[in-house]
Amino acid sequence: MENHDSPFRGILITKGRVTGREHQVMLRGVKYNDKIYFSRHRPDSDWFQNALTNPTVKVIYNNSNFIGSAKIVDDDILNQKISQLKYPGEERAKEKRVAIEITLYEQQ
Repeated sequence: MENHDSPFRGILITKGRVTGREHQVMLRGVKYNDKIYFSRHRPDSDWFQNALTNPTVKVIYNNSNFIGSAKIVDDDILNQKISQLKYPGEERAKEKRVAIEITLYEQQ
């Protein structure tokens, strides 16, 4: 995978923690150090909780489908870096966020 350290629009597909069904959400993500990151203000969204409960996720980006494993980012410095990359030059890049890190291991 290319490593541009840049934001992109992609689709994250998670498995529902209650229903077990696939759920899709379009999000702004960041590629950084050969990983994919999605973030938000609080970890209370369905997609975030689904990824933590069922960490095998799919990411559709740049006309390619990937499978990967998600985990929460516990490093505050890395969370801040992801915000800066996600919102370059924007005031909201300074806001505190939580992120999930996805290690891609297979292209479909």
